[in-house]
Amino acid sequence: MKTIAEINRKIRDHDVIVLTAKELCDLVRAGESIGAGDVDVVTTATRGIMSGTLSILSFPVAGPGVFSRAERISLNGVPANTGPCPNERLGIVDLIIHGTAQRDARYGGGHLFHDLIRGAEIEVVVGTPGKEIIRTLSIDNIPYARMLTTRSAYRNYSAFVNPGEQVPSIFSVADFGGDFGGAAFGGCGELNPLEKDLGTIGIGTRVLMNGAIGYVIGEGTRSTPARRNLSLTADMHEMDGSYIGGFATSAGTDVINSIAVPIPILNEEILSGASRLDSEIELPIMDVRTRSEIGRTDYSQVWCSDLRVAFDESRCINCAACNVECPAGAFAGGEIVDDLCCNCGHCVSVCTGGAFIAEMGAIPLHGRTIPVILRHSDRNGAIRLADELKKRIEAESFLLTEPVGRLGEP
Repeated sequence: MKTIAEINRKIRDHDVIVLTAKELCDLVRAGESIGAGDVDVVTTATRGIMSGTLSILSFPVAGPGVFSRAERISLNGVPANTGPCPNERLGIVDLIIHGTAQRDARYGGGHLFHDLIRGAEIEVVVGTPGKEIIRTLSIDNIPYARMLTTRSAYRNYSAFVNPGEQVPSIFSVADFGGDFGGAAFGGCGELNPLEKDLGTIGIGTRVLMNGAIGYVIGEGTRSTPARRNLSLTADMHEMDGSYIGGFATSAGTDVINSIAVPIPILNEEILSGASRLDSEIELPIMDVRTRSEIGRTDYSQVWCSDLRVAFDESRCINCAACNVECPAGAFAGGEIVDDLCCNCGHCVSVCTGGAFIAEMGAIPLHGRTIPVILRHSDRNGAIRLADELKKRIEAESFLLTEPVGRLGEP
């Protein structure tokens, strides 16, 4: 048995042994024998679309007495909810922006969060009684900027197929094609924090949220023992814009988040949980129209292929109207913008000339083999964040916390 206090002492003494979830699973696959004495911390991570995201901002837009109250407000055209504090005649606005709020079909809360965190100038429009106030500002002008998730870091998710006619869906970029023509899935498999944890994650657990130190504040909405997720919070000023972004679906815009969680290896049982492989983690297959389960596979079927999408300019046939409309806005000027790309693979499935390259895997279902045409999770990004957390622990800039409460307890 080890304790979190003992592991933190080893971190301070630069004597800690940290493995990423990928490193641990690769050792297990190679047949290596690993005991709890061989590793102190396993860093896990997930990156992908996480709808339950909002930001709470507070900042001045005018001097005292200029207006009595803010009745409506938008940032780069994305509507926000005013309040919860009225700030009468102070010239300060408090607001809440939902990640799924949108200016138009291609720009929403996630895109705005990315731009803010990257330091871009944002146009703020405040509607007040009798006048409209317009101001341009950056995150440096926003004293309070905190992100909160109501549902994130899911214990993986599901694969979706459509047996019928095409339908608009949050699980597709264009309308979700029918007749089992393609599959979409979410979840980072063996890297996922809640697939590796056997009770070490709780209220107060310190995490990395989009590169910033954050904390677990409880279970998320619709969390169940079988399909858990977390509610988290962190300061946006400390976040890295390359870990967060927007994603446009055929049913509205959404948010891409990146979450890393340390798993303290206190005993052999916890190590066993942290060592679970893709082949041991089930992936339910759902009918996208009814959200009912119609089959099961495992994550080894979908994460056995290329994690990154590549662009081969020599294959581009320069279509008069390019049909690659990147949902993350990552393809511009004939190249992929790494900071925005989430390796979803939509471009691979629609490019006429085959200039985008990635083996995406397939879903076996009742004698069919259904190709994956969209990934809602970015395993490559998750590996990067798990590596980042490992480096911070080894550098003594990230210590583990003892939870103040267990998840699921009243």
